[in-house]
Amino acid sequence: MFRRWLKRNRSVNGASNGRYRNGNDHLIDLRQLVKAYQTEAGPFFALKGINLKIDTGEFVAVVGKSGSGKSTLINMITGIDRPTSGDVLVGDTVVHTLNEGRMAVWRGRHVGVVFQFFQMLPTLTVIENVMLPMDFCNIYSMRERQERAMRLLEQMDIANHANKLPSAISGGEQQRAAIARALANDPPIIAADEPTGNLDSKTADAVFELFEKLVDEGKTIVMVTHDRDLARRVTRTVTLADGEIVDELVRERNRLQSPLALTETIDA
Repeated sequence: MFRRWLKRNRSVNGASNGRYRNGNDHLIDLRQLVKAYQTEAGPFFALKGINLKIDTGEFVAVVGKSGSGKSTLINMITGIDRPTSGDVLVGDTVVHTLNEGRMAVWRGRHVGVVFQFFQMLPTLTVIENVMLPMDFCNIYSMRERQERAMRLLEQMDIANHANKLPSAISGGEQQRAAIARALANDPPIIAADEPTGNLDSKTADAVFELFEKLVDEGKTIVMVTHDRDLARRVTRTVTLADGEIVDELVRERNRLQSPLALTETIDA
């Protein structure tokens, strides 16, 4: 089983020569990314020439005011949205060139998405929700899917809720279930859009600790957040304003060294 997983994920985790197929040296490589939405008043530029590189094992927080382009940026990485111009490279994949069918399969196997509002299917039990990505991508046998889903729920400390409907558990428990679902196919990347936005501070802290553990285990996490306190605990903070990166702050995970502030100027 491990060999099948390794072969399946090689296109995201990197080629044997240390570089990826399209010449990128980084797991996530966004190049001159522009996203324009048409409005009655003319085009609105949500992203203006973004350049961003993220390596394996990084925990990156994307912060900024409402309307700064945070969710649009993360939607580019996951393929939920497409750029007006520019390139989105994730591992060996040029994400924005995939058609809808290939995009869905690629995302299901390589990127775990965690939403602010959980997005649990209300008519399925918690364990059935966690099994959905495995069912969609036809990964693992039926028995393995159920066993894996239960192990993930145990990791999230909600195995006792496996056979309940989402409406029967708390918001924090639903978010833990959503994280388990995002991990179902063991993707190397987790993309989270305001994953703690609807949680109380204690529950948000517990969810964040889960993310820190996943990074320690080798996952790469890109998280949109309004919570500056949580953002201080990641390895890198990227600040957006009006569709541009206006600041980056890099930290040591062990916090033994002072943060290094890096400022980028991005051409519109």
